[in-house]
This record gives sequence, structure tokens and C-alpha cells, in this order.
Amino acid sequence: MNDAYGRRLHYLRVSVTDRCNLRCRYCMPESGVVSFSHEDILSYDEIVRVVRILANLGVDRVRLTGGEPLVRKGVQYLAADIKAIPNIRFLGLTTNGVYLPEMASKLAAAGVDGVNISIDTLDRKRYEEITRRDALPQALDGLSAALKAPFSSVKVNCVLFPRSLPEDWLSVISLAKKYPVDVRLIEWMPMTGESIEDAVTADEAFEIIEKVYGVLQPARQNVGAGPARYWQASDFKGRIGIIQAMSHNFCNECNRLRLTATGDLKLCLFYDIGIALKPMLRGGASDEQLAEAILEAIKHKPRQHAGKPMVLEEGGICSVIEPTSGMHKIGG
Repeated sequence: MNDAYGRRLHYLRVSVTDRCNLRCRYCMPESGVVSFSHEDILSYDEIVRVVRILANLGVDRVRLTGGEPLVRKGVQYLAADIKAIPNIRFLGLTTNGVYLPEMASKLAAAGVDGVNISIDTLDRKRYEEITRRDALPQALDGLSAALKAPFSSVKVNCVLFPRSLPEDWLSVISLAKKYPVDVRLIEWMPMTGESIEDAVTADEAFEIIEKVYGVLQPARQNVGAGPARYWQASDFKGRIGIIQAMSHNFCNECNRLRLTATGDLKLCLFYDIGIALKPMLRGGASDEQLAEAILEAIKHKPRQHAGKPMVLEEGGICSVIEPTSGMHKIGG
């Protein structure tokens, strides 16, 4: 399944909920947001149907996201149903880790291949300041549970948001020295039009890392899976990943589609364009009609983003979908 620019689209990110148990400052306001009603979001059966259609069109990698996917009950059953779909080679899940202590073994048994855990500092006070919740011990217990479960990969994501401090993400990087995990530093993305002037770039972070840990050597790359570039530090059990989402965008290599919790197939992380599948799912459309609509929509996937939200690409003809208004609705 290729778009108009010849990019092979085979990676689907599925937001199963917009709800979250944390209130990270770079993601949502302290008061939270008005959550979608149960009727507004796709049922598990509807999600599985869309994934099955997309798998027939060429999708072979799926990642469950949120919000926080583990706040939705029974997500392990959804995972099992998705992993049972022919052609799905990899199923991942991105989480803040707080509920992983009780869920890791269930997810592994359901067929989840890898988990990405979001941790932005190892300082408990700073963690509470960033997430507005005192939950670092639970998140670290979640990491331990993930390492004990038979996942093929465990990664830790750390965002270089404007108020993050070098000691925050340097502490998180130390996890890769102690454990066989990949710690990825991700440039913050201004999803609601914020200024990025105060945000640390990946290049700036890289220089600081080398001052602390010495010269980094290029490491084995995960070909075809994602945009991270990996590096190895001396005596580290894991790798250091860098995702330059803003300073060196990787749109020419984009392989992703995103299914929002409310059933919109989103073509670009920044742009609110795509196709609303929920009306078709609930209006009696056949699988063939859904597949045809999806194939028509991906012809209009943008060549690249402009680093800021855009309702409709200039000259584009794709439908305007539900405004995402922040990362919590699409899970990155």
C-alpha cells in the first residue's frame, strides 16, 4: 500500500482511548480534558475490523496507544484479536507504565511483542511536577515487569519538551546502562501551535550526552520500523535512540497511518486530514467499500508537515477530520 509519493504505508498506530491517568504538562491541561463518551469511541470489534482491512492492504505492524491504552478495560483481549489477524507481524503498545505491573504478563500472553514506556525523569519530585501525579515508583515497577515478561523489545521514551532539564533525560538514559532497554529521546512536537524556541533539539542533547558518557558509536538500526537512530555508549546494556521529529523531519520515510479513538484514519500527525471511518463502519459499509475509501484517502497523504497544525493542506482534497487538539488524542 503506497501513497502518491511512493512511500510504503505498513505501520498503523491505533488510539484506543483519549483518557489518561497522568496529566503530563506537555500533553494535556491539569484539569484534564472533556473525554469522549463511550458511544463516541470505536468498539474493540470495530477496531479489529479496520485493522483486518488494513492488514489485507499491506499493514503488518500495529501499535496500541492512547491517551493511556491500559486505562481501557480488556485491552489485552483486543491485543490478542489483532495479533491473530493474518499478516500482522508485530504488535506493540505505548504506555506510561503505571499499570504495567499487573498487565505486563497478560499483554505478553496476548501476543504483544514490544512495549514502549514513557518516563521523562527518574527524580520523583520532578516526575510529579511533569506528570502532576506521584507515580514514578509504579512506572519503574512497570519497567521491571516489562523486562520480566517475554517481550521481544522494551523501550523507554523521553520527551525533550521546553521545561525538561538535562538532568531529567540524562537520568533516564542511565536506564540503558543498567538494563537491556533502548532509551529514546524524542524532540517535542507543538501539536497545538506552541512555540518551540525553548525546546531542546536532539543535536543539543546529543552533545551533552557525549560530554557525560563519552563518544557514542552508531548501533544497529531497526530497519523499516521507525524514525529513531540508535547509538551505543561504552558499557551500556541498551542503546540510546534519537528521534529528530522537528529539527530533521523524516517525512520522506513516513510509513504510518493513525486510527483515532473516534474512528478517523489520520494521514499525518500534524494535519487534521484523513477519512472518518466510523460513519461507514456504523452505516452498513462493506469491507470492500471501506478498503476502497481508505485507498482513495491515502492518495492525499501530505508530502511533509510544516511543523505546526494545519487543518487542510494547500491544494488538498481530503476530508477534514476531528481536530486532535493535542497529543493525548492520538498517542504520538
